[in-house]
Amino acid sequence: MASLEGKTALVTGASQGIGRACALELAKAGARIALAARNESKLAGVAAEITAAGGAAQVFAIDIASEDSIKAGAKAAIAHFGSIDILVNNAGITKDTLLLRMKRADWDSVIQTNLTGQFLMTQAVLSSMLKARWGRIINMTSIVGETGQAGQANYAASKAGLIGFTKALARELASRSITVNAVAPGYIETAMTGVLEEKQLEAMLAQIPLGRAGTEQDVAHAVRFLASEEAAYITGHTLDVNGGMHMA
Repeated sequence: MASLEGKTALVTGASQGIGRACALELAKAGARIALAARNESKLAGVAAEITAAGGAAQVFAIDIASEDSIKAGAKAAIAHFGSIDILVNNAGITKDTLLLRMKRADWDSVIQTNLTGQFLMTQAVLSSMLKARWGRIINMTSIVGETGQAGQANYAASKAGLIGFTKALARELASRSITVNAVAPGYIETAMTGVLEEKQLEAMLAQIPLGRAGTEQDVAHAVRFLASEEAAYITGHTLDVNGGMHMA
């Protein structure tokens, strides 16, 4: 495992699911972790796991849908650790329904959280990376941002937007040794996918050549790789973690 000793990673949506798994994996590689989410009590539990294993972690209450919360949280994290070297933009929400039934508020909230929030979070920590002339920005997109999905026009649009954001920012920041990549999970066993009905799950699994759902750890391993020096020559890329469900 490539070492991330001396680096600080800020992970949004770190209180559960994929975000928690990414935080634990980056800590295992030696990074200090700034844990960001709305639920401070859950974050405290993740921080306890990290410190119990000999790592360093600090909790920051950040609502990714609020610009003021993002700016205050990022400022506090940089003040605490001295810098943010790795940003994992993982926080996201879904509000699924067919377009004809979708309320404007449901469209706006998903775009605000999943796309605008990632832009604001990145902007808030970017000066730290620019100063160090080193950084890793990893955006959590989704297979539906590449393929689309009925009933998820807002979610798919937000995740497709993140792919474009990743590519544009990669071009902007390459000269400063800052890489920007995305990870696109397929069907991963999380609380978000746990609401699917049995028939939906069976249909999903039938589309996966590897024959199983992905795990949060599968995604976390990809994030750890992109955060490492081993991925120093990779930027503007979307890494599919989907068991072959979609092959670009």
